[in-house]
Formats: sequence, C-alpha cells, structure tokens
Amino acid sequence: MAVTKEEDVQMMLVCKTHLGTRNCDYRMKRYVFRRTVDGIHIIHLGKTWEKIMVAARAIVSIENPSDIIVASQRPYGSRAVLKFSQYTGANALAGRWMPGTLTNQITTKYLEPRLLIVTDPRTDAQALKEACYANIPVIALCDTDSPLENVDIAIPANNKGKESIALLYWLLAREVQYLRGTLSRTAGWDIMVDSFFWRDPEELEAKAEEDAQEQWTAPVQTQAATGDWDAQAGAGGDASWDAPAQGGAGDDWSAPAATAGEGQNW
Repeated sequence: MAVTKEEDVQMMLVCKTHLGTRNCDYRMKRYVFRRTVDGIHIIHLGKTWEKIMVAARAIVSIENPSDIIVASQRPYGSRAVLKFSQYTGANALAGRWMPGTLTNQITTKYLEPRLLIVTDPRTDAQALKEACYANIPVIALCDTDSPLENVDIAIPANNKGKESIALLYWLLAREVQYLRGTLSRTAGWDIMVDSFFWRDPEELEAKAEEDAQEQWTAPVQTQAATGDWDAQAGAGGDASWDAPAQGGAGDDWSAPAATAGEGQNW
C-alpha cells in the first residue's frame, strides 16, 4: 500500500503538528498558513511535508550513517531521537549537550559529523553554534517562534508536543529507508508511531502500581471464593468428625471414670 501525501498530512493534523505559537519570527512567515482568532499561528503542512522530503534526501546523501548526529535537549524528543537513530544508523545525543563536542579536540567525546539534526534551535542553541564553527550543515525542527540562524534546512512544525515530535522523526526515518531501498514504498512500514512517543516516568510508575494492585486484589477474590468451600466443609466434614465423640466412643472413654468411682467406694 503506497502512502500518499494526504495520508501523511492527516497524521500531522491528528498529532497537532500544524499548531504554532502566538509569536512568529519574520523568517518563519513564509511557512504560516493563517492565524486563528486566539492569535495562534497555523503552519502550512504541505510545506512541512515537502521540507521533510528535502531533509530525507540530505540525510541519504551521506554515505556513512554514523556521520550524522541527532540531538535533542528537549525531554519530549529524547525517545524519538533514540528510535530514529535505531532505524537510520545515526548517532543520538539525547539530553544535555556537552559543550565542545564539535569544537574541542581534547575531549574524549569529540565528534566530527557531516550533518547535525536538532529538535529545537532554541534549546539546542549550543549545538547550532558549534556546528556553525565547524562548518557542519544543520537540519532543525522549527516552530513559528524559532530563530533560523545557522539552520540550513528548517522543517516548520510544532516542536513542543510529544506527539508532533515523534511523528516528524517517524516520517523522516521512514522516508530515509524508502530512499535507501531498505523499505519498499508499496509494502509500507510496520513500525507504529507510538514507539517514538515520549513516555513520562511518573505515568509508567503509576501504571506499574495499578498493575501491582490488581495482582494483589486477585488473590483476595480467590480466598473469598475458597471461603465458601470451607464453609461447606465445616458444615459437612466437621459434623462427621464430631459424631464418634458423641457416640459409643465417648461412652467407652467415660467408663474408666465410673470404675475409678467404684474403686473409691471399694
């Protein structure tokens, strides 16, 4: 099943990729479709899709995928960056960017990439500055208020929502695999977008606690069910065990006591 541009745009609408901010940089006006009554700028998703295709071609043009660095200091993009690097072979730098990664040759983590991909030009400003010093091209996910200094390919999109960031990296990874020939356009990609979504550790802990509570409540219900069996056993089994004590066996045990009484008289 070949994926069309319309289907990708519908997915962007569902993930709210088109929602910008109230502020708009003058260099991002070309990507703004209109402005809502609330003052929020709406991004033109057709141009977003075209820029994703351009960025994918730039990524494929690099022979060695390990020469590509994907950086994200924003927490919402950390999981998406790791998944993107898993399927494309790029190097992922999620979390804090170590200053001097691209400029200080003395450090042990010094890298010399041929391409840099960032999630937000504002939060990843240190990475952009070092890429400018080292003359490294940059691909960035840019919102309506993002600065475009030192950005070579800007993908206009909402870079503040976890669903939007995950979808953009998913589309980029899929197109890269299409162009490399590792994935057929007719077959489609069986990897779900959900695997790129960032997951809150607190939500995962709350879910684990709920599962633990369900596991504890299940034995209680089992004990309640077995209580009926115990009641039936007490009604039938205990009566049968008490019967011999009330019968002849009880008289035999009391007989020596009567004999002892006769011995006293004797």
